Amino acid sequence: MMPVFADLNHEEFWILILNTANRVIGKQIISKGGLAGTVADPKIIFKTALEHNAAFIILAHNHPSGNLKPSTQDLQLTKKLVEGGKMLDLQVLDHLILTDKGYYSFGDQGLI
Repeated sequence: MMPVFADLNHEEFWILILNTANRVIGKQIISKGGLAGTVADPKIIFKTALEHNAAFIILAHNHPSGNLKPSTQDLQLTKKLVEGGKMLDLQVLDHLILTDKGYYSFGDQGLI
């Protein structure tokens, strides 16, 4: 995903669509926003995942500011999507925040 987010001056939110073997079978942009945020609607995220027959999804968005720390909104959205995914039997494997400096993984931090 780093090439997708490289040098963007606005936020974008994407999902990676995985099959039952945990292989990426697609990626889909969910939203484009401004310098400080973008809207990631759970209904659109799950609709897209289901239309592509996803077994699992990984969430990814960038922070053009270069700050890897998740915002309160990032934390709330992740929690909401993990819970919604459980109801649909569609596991959210991770949520990545990417910048030019690196990435932050909610999974690596024990937040998923």
